Amino acid sequence: FLDTIYNQVRSETYAVKVYNKEDKDVKIPRIALQGGSASPYRINVDGKAGTEFIDVPLRKKDSLFIFVEIAPVANAKEAIAEDQIVFDNNLGQQKVTLLSVVQDAEFFIQSSNNPNILNSNTVWNSNKAKIIYGDLTVAEGKTLEIQEGTKVYFTKNASLKISKNAKLNVNGSLNKEVLFRGDRNDTRYDTIPLNWKGISFDEGAVLNMNYAKVFGGDTGIELHKSIATIQNTIIHSFQNYGILSINSDLKAQNLVMNSNGQASLGIFKGGTVDLTHCTLANYWDLNSSMPAYSLYATNEYTNKTGVVEQGALSLNIKNSIIYGDKDSSIFFKPTSGQTFNYTINSSLIKYSNKSGFDFDGNPWIVNSIKNEEPKFLTSYISKMNLRVNAESPAKGKANAIFTNQVPKDIVGNTRTATPTIGAYQ
Repeated sequence: FLDTIYNQVRSETYAVKVYNKEDKDVKIPRIALQGGSASPYRINVDGKAGTEFIDVPLRKKDSLFIFVEIAPVANAKEAIAEDQIVFDNNLGQQKVTLLSVVQDAEFFIQSSNNPNILNSNTVWNSNKAKIIYGDLTVAEGKTLEIQEGTKVYFTKNASLKISKNAKLNVNGSLNKEVLFRGDRNDTRYDTIPLNWKGISFDEGAVLNMNYAKVFGGDTGIELHKSIATIQNTIIHSFQNYGILSINSDLKAQNLVMNSNGQASLGIFKGGTVDLTHCTLANYWDLNSSMPAYSLYATNEYTNKTGVVEQGALSLNIKNSIIYGDKDSSIFFKPTSGQTFNYTINSSLIKYSNKSGFDFDGNPWIVNSIKNEEPKFLTSYISKMNLRVNAESPAKGKANAIFTNQVPKDIVGNTRTATPTIGAYQ
């Protein structure tokens, strides 16, 4: 099985290994693609490319490799490509089936002749996967709307940029989430960062995101004096930040995050941030020298010219889990002379004396749980399931007043009776 690929794009190379278990040298009379030259697949047998190979030698107790790739043209939204490698021998035939899901795709390619800019309001639907090379920019004041089930893939170092006062509306739904990821579709790339850059928002840009999955890049969502509402979304596996919010207005509900090198949510130069029924975890295990906070907040930000900028912060955390495998999953760094207002209400957090604030006796922390294991079903990123089990201290501890604002959890379960802290009931 060659994983899901796109029309006109070659897959990565897969290997079939052929063994001679006999105690004598043999010649395989014929190895061929059943579809011949019309096959969407290509094979390489023991270092030679082609579609048919005659009298292939194989020494006793030895093996040879057949390398396989596919570069199809799809004529439908989603199709199955199938062929067989046929081995003729004196007793008959043996066959190895090759199978791929092929998606039709639309390409957005930045080049010296094409700045790759959407200069008018644009709607993407799920009929074709979107594949982005380089930077794709939504022009100032324009809107990109992405409908449910759409898959957006980015090649290495590619990004989506939302210009000043432009808007990105991501309208996914349960089980028809909008997908943002690198273009390497093999399962092992699901939890590897740095496959693409991320999505960035300039001053005055707006993000409305509901039911999306965003993973596998440098920084997932980067807000610069922007406005963002994020609901029912999973963000994970970014080298730096899952969300980087710089002096922005961010409202998140039923947001799930995990495995980000610097922080799952990084808040710089203040802003207004409101988190309700979120699960901000961080079980980053790729580079132990990185801080891997679940939440980091500060008044300051060093811009690209090296100038330190300051801003007032208002942060409200309600019915949320902030946890990970570091000593502290939350860090506050207020700066002198700046407003740093926060409340932590009915939440469960991983705290230490290096978190930058006092937990015990703090009037801004109400009915919250300190340093109790939330008992996630699976925190390990490759099998991530950040639901909590029946014995979790988060069970039934959410504040019903805040739950009424978000009456269903991220998978559509009603939570108004004995609500659980976090994104899952």
